[in-house]
Amino acid sequence: MNASTPLNRQINPNRITQTKPAMQNPEQSADPTDFPEYPAYKPSDVQWLGDIPSHWEVRRLKYLARNISQPTSERVEGELRLGLEHVESWTGKYEIAENVRFESRMKRFQPDDVLFGKLRPYLAKVTRPDRAGLCMGDFLVFRAKSNIMVAGFLEYLLRCKYVIDLIDSSAVGAKMPRADWNFIGNVWLPLPSLPEQRAIAAYLDRKGAIARRYAHVARHIIDTLRELRQVEIHDAVTRGLNEDIPLKPSGVEWLGDVPAHWDTPMLKRVVRIINGATPSTLTPAYWNGSINWITPNDLGKLDTPYIASGERSISQLGYDSCGTRLAPAGSVVMSTRAPIGHVAILTAEACVNQGCRLIIPKGAIDSGFLYYQLKAFRNDLASFGQGSTFMELSQRNLGAFHIALPPIAEQRAIAEYLDAKTAAIDAAIAHYERMAELVAEYWTVLVADAVTGRIDLRQADAE
Repeated sequence: MNASTPLNRQINPNRITQTKPAMQNPEQSADPTDFPEYPAYKPSDVQWLGDIPSHWEVRRLKYLARNISQPTSERVEGELRLGLEHVESWTGKYEIAENVRFESRMKRFQPDDVLFGKLRPYLAKVTRPDRAGLCMGDFLVFRAKSNIMVAGFLEYLLRCKYVIDLIDSSAVGAKMPRADWNFIGNVWLPLPSLPEQRAIAAYLDRKGAIARRYAHVARHIIDTLRELRQVEIHDAVTRGLNEDIPLKPSGVEWLGDVPAHWDTPMLKRVVRIINGATPSTLTPAYWNGSINWITPNDLGKLDTPYIASGERSISQLGYDSCGTRLAPAGSVVMSTRAPIGHVAILTAEACVNQGCRLIIPKGAIDSGFLYYQLKAFRNDLASFGQGSTFMELSQRNLGAFHIALPPIAEQRAIAEYLDAKTAAIDAAIAHYERMAELVAEYWTVLVADAVTGRIDLRQADAE
């Protein structure tokens, strides 16, 4: 639709179709509900929207809602204050934070105003608070014109993925892309009748509550499984697999009691620790060679205990130019800054940057068992970090860290047990994460289908 198209244009009845239009992405066009399509559709003449129900209209946003700009520096005790960081993407759920302070000027909003985050609009920070308050300037505050637009329907419209994608395409700025009112206000939106808007918003409110409850339960299960995973690792590497075995005090705070036949040496007694380094990034000849080179960022992306290489590699020239050293397969690599505690086992010879250290077993310790020891005590290891700009675990402090150490055969048995146990827990976590993703995808499609007229919710109250 172009700017010269009249708002109250006449629709040619011969152009009305009895079939539902195809969505832009056919794989997402499956109707997520049992509701029927509308009996008839017509062209909207809006590229992103396609056909709409034959009795719907389209309007520019600026004719449906007012852009409220009430800058203020006044603060009222107890009123709601919202920054972008307080609003959850795609759901509209917001956090009530205490003692929020904004560096920039604030805007006032009233109950039922729709707040739209114009900074990084792809994040879909859209919410409709139920009480008055203040928000940061990176929100646009929309107040629905009650004679033509229902606030709840407007909220869902602005959170529709197609609308978000359209507005995001207009954002300006590389690092901090922002959309502006001049573009957003001229976006064409579908407009059903007020009763229909209320029915659609009410239905989405109900379904949204169910989706949020499911997401909450899924997150709780995932968190519980992660805690269980950590408990299983900790118990196995400090108590072993025999619950009836005699224990002794280890004399080490983070180890507690350990089996009586275990040792508790400092790490440096059973391993060799190697520091890492980075070749000059200004010399292309130092990079993209055949030598594996690993960073904390590489470790942080892992969903497996093993790693062979990182995103970047270095050449022999690069290797010779800096202080990094190679460690053989079977060594353990650990990030010792930004952050402290990512761990993996090398499956190929590799070196690391200065944010990691390589830990090479001397023979009395199994790599798999060492991996789980370091996983179990990540927080304790991090507490030994030092630094003002960022925390770093020094080679000295890492070497002085005490571990629990059973005989080598028992170490291997424990590592094999934890391999199986953590794999089962990880599979359960992946299952619930996928279920949560599917619900989020379902919700995204449902909102888009509802507010663009791809499903008919006029009888939704009868369900």
